[in-house]
Amino acid sequence: MINTIASRYAEALFQVGEESNSTENLYNELKAVVDIIKENKEFSNILKSPIVSKEDKKDLISNVFGSQINKEMLNFMKILADKDRLALIASITEAFKTLLNDKNNILEGIAITALPMKDDELEGLQGKLSAKYNKTVILKNEVDESVLGGVLVRLGNEEIDGTVKNRLDKMKEQLSQVIS
Repeated sequence: MINTIASRYAEALFQVGEESNSTENLYNELKAVVDIIKENKEFSNILKSPIVSKEDKKDLISNVFGSQINKEMLNFMKILADKDRLALIASITEAFKTLLNDKNNILEGIAITALPMKDDELEGLQGKLSAKYNKTVILKNEVDESVLGGVLVRLGNEEIDGTVKNRLDKMKEQLSQVIS
């Protein structure tokens, strides 16, 4: 879940991107920065450490990212350092992605199946859901053998359960009511 503070920072960065027509680029840079931070545990710990001064963090950010990211992103990272919000960067990225998806009319979700879906099956499901929601639906397939068969789709806060396990559970409940 994205926290309120992260959402506010994401909205501010998103507005900067809207003004300069660079929201996609800002998202890609933000994601790359988060990936670098996640890959290097020591670097991550330094950025989150209360012992390291804000100035040292900003210098480190400039040295590591200065030539790789644009000026807006570099300034944004320095603001996060100034406000002791670097620990929220992953949540900010998630909130930014949500804003970008809303702008582009995209709905991301997960299709959970017992076996991996074939590409054409996944594309067909995405097409049907896109028509239903009037948005471009992008699904990621996850395998969970406990569903037994069928598909469980999670789109935002909504869940579409077409699994065999769900149907069996409903039948079990109905039978137990009849027997009681």
